Amino acid sequence: MTSTRPYLIRAIYDWIMDNKMTPHLLVDAEQKGVTVPRQYVKDGKIVLNILSTAVRQLDLGNEWISFSARFGGSLFTVFVPVNAVLAIYALESGQGMAFQADEPDEQTPPPEPPPPEKKRPVLKRVK
Repeated sequence: MTSTRPYLIRAIYDWIMDNKMTPHLLVDAEQKGVTVPRQYVKDGKIVLNILSTAVRQLDLGNEWISFSARFGGSLFTVFVPVNAVLAIYALESGQGMAFQADEPDEQTPPPEPPPPEKKRPVLKRVK
């Protein structure tokens, strides 16, 4: 039987967005397959803002959550196995859902990263 976790994550995400709040994920950064900027990991965990205006190409899949976001001004593609998600909650109220820590499964490899973002040309005025 498939896990209920990805379905609950998507449902809580939709509820948070419908209430115009900011969805955050608490992730066990020590689990196999978690790809996050390591300098933001504290005590083996990381909190990720997944508001639609803060990320690009958000995919709340059944096995993986992936998106691109800027961390310290640098673009980074994040991959999180669904089993590594410890909680999803609204920043403003703290309401959401926590999950028990799971042992990592043998999972399929993460999806291919999205193509790099095309940089727009910058015009400078020369006198």
